[in-house]
Amino acid sequence: MSGSFRFVHAADLHLDTPFQGIAGPAPEVGKALQEASLQAWDNVVALTIEREAAFLLVAGDVYDGAERAMRAQLRFVDGLRRLDAAGIRSFIVHGNHDPLDGWSAIHDWPAGVKVFGPAEVETETLEVDGQAVRVHGISYATGDMQENLAARFRGSKDGSLNIGLLHTNAGSNAEHASYAPCSLADLDAAGMDYWALGHIHKQMFLRSGGPWVAYSGDTQGRSPKPSEAGSKGVLVADVSGTTIGPVEFEPVDVVRFAPCVVSVGDIVDVGALESRIVELVDELRRGSDGRSLLVRVILEGRGSVATDLRREDAVAGLTTALREGYAGLDPFIWIESVKNRARGLLDYDALRKGDDFRAELLRLHDGLVAGPDSVDAFVAGAATKLGDASQVESVLRDLESAAPADVLAEALDLALDDLERETDR
Repeated sequence: MSGSFRFVHAADLHLDTPFQGIAGPAPEVGKALQEASLQAWDNVVALTIEREAAFLLVAGDVYDGAERAMRAQLRFVDGLRRLDAAGIRSFIVHGNHDPLDGWSAIHDWPAGVKVFGPAEVETETLEVDGQAVRVHGISYATGDMQENLAARFRGSKDGSLNIGLLHTNAGSNAEHASYAPCSLADLDAAGMDYWALGHIHKQMFLRSGGPWVAYSGDTQGRSPKPSEAGSKGVLVADVSGTTIGPVEFEPVDVVRFAPCVVSVGDIVDVGALESRIVELVDELRRGSDGRSLLVRVILEGRGSVATDLRREDAVAGLTTALREGYAGLDPFIWIESVKNRARGLLDYDALRKGDDFRAELLRLHDGLVAGPDSVDAFVAGAATKLGDASQVESVLRDLESAAPADVLAEALDLALDDLERETDR
């Protein structure tokens, strides 16, 4: 019986990401973030060596663009040299951000490194503790890869362990562009024991065994978007013969993007709101394992404090006060922004008794919800009329899965809030 070993699956390093949106208002934070992607790669190398892995898989988007930064290339090859010196093989494919037609300053790779080409699926065979392992991979020739590359993969049936290495949007994930799109059925048909996938930045298992189909996610968060928030890292897979598992996530990120959602419902004034935000941010800090944090504060719900937040420069002033309160910390905390989605308290019954446009709007809403099919027809009709407007197209897509009555209720709230703001001016 073959012995046991492990491998590490990483993807989407995006080395030397510029973080332009943050570098403007906070250049020192932008610089720390740019360095963070490189430090995260150093952490991948250190973890791979520490865990005594047999090999490392890198599933594309090593760099952030085809015109790869020089220091990113040097840092990457330096890490590969350290892995090679430790007797650890590295297998790499390139994706849409770093296709092989991009500029490269590195042409001589360490002996233990395999960079898969773009012409066809290549197979590298190695023996690890008596077990034959075949790693199959293909890189993007250009950034705009629309072919289903998964359909080209075929595993061997000779008792070896088959691993597929691919940068792809499997299952049509709507949060990412559809490069090298494929289905789960395509991956199943290829005969792999483990699919090491890249492109989707949120760590996820599309299947846990039979075969494993896994996204390791990116190694360093890149923005406050939901797919970039939270811990980022790699997957470490234990192998016994041709049996893979467990496969465990290990964080390697240096700076973490963290959402901080604050309900304003029971908050009496802006001073109490600031205290509540600080309390929640401190909780995030305690759970970050010593990492720096970029925090996006999201205010939501209905409460009396929303009236004060609507005043000119109120949110900007709150943001500045929070940033000043966390100045000088190491690891740092940067309040990336405060998004005000809080709404004032509304007395619908009182508004209905009025003779203004708000009363008319409420009566329209009441009439629609009284009929069993009226809401569905109204929302469908409005969506048809607005479907060609670019500014609302993405919003309508987001609402496709929502019940029409919920869409109408949300629209009513937003409209009444906007009218209330106009009344306050």
